[in-house]
Parts: sequence; C-alpha cells; structure tokens
Amino acid sequence: MMYRLTAKQVHVDEQFLHVDLFDGRRISTPLDWYPELLNASIKQVKDYRLICDGTGIEWEALDYHLSVESMLMALPERQLSVSNSKSTHYV
Repeated sequence: MMYRLTAKQVHVDEQFLHVDLFDGRRISTPLDWYPELLNASIKQVKDYRLICDGTGIEWEALDYHLSVESMLMALPERQLSVSNSKSTHYV
C-alpha cells in the first residue's frame, strides 16, 4: 500500500507556507517559492481549499494549485523553467 501525504490545514506567515498533515507532521517551504502566493493579498492566500482527498491545495481566486507531495520534491519555482501563464500546474 502506498502512503499518501494528506493535508489537514494550511497556514501562511511572512516567510513560509506551512501544511499540517493528518499524521501530525508539518511541511514548511519558503513562501517565495510560490510567486502567486507571495504576490497575493492575505485574504486571497487564506481562501484555499483542499482538493484530491487532501493531497492538493487550490487557491481558486488565484487559479493556482499545489500538490502536497511536490512541496517535498520540487525545486523553487523561480529556478524551474516553467510557463508564467496562470494555467493550472503543480510546482
């Protein structure tokens, strides 16, 4: 059986995106890895919902989606050569 990282809650402070997992762990990554979140208002960042049975996070107003697993595996978005479009993508 494959283990899935399942989010319970999301928190953002001045420096980090924190995701609390159901197993008690917390993943924290620098907020500047996610320009869409860094440049958004506090209201927009707090307006998220968990998707895909808690394995992803959606900020609908920002048209931005992030998988919990990618927070552990991905390089900062600014170091990746990805499209700057507002289309749905996982970092």
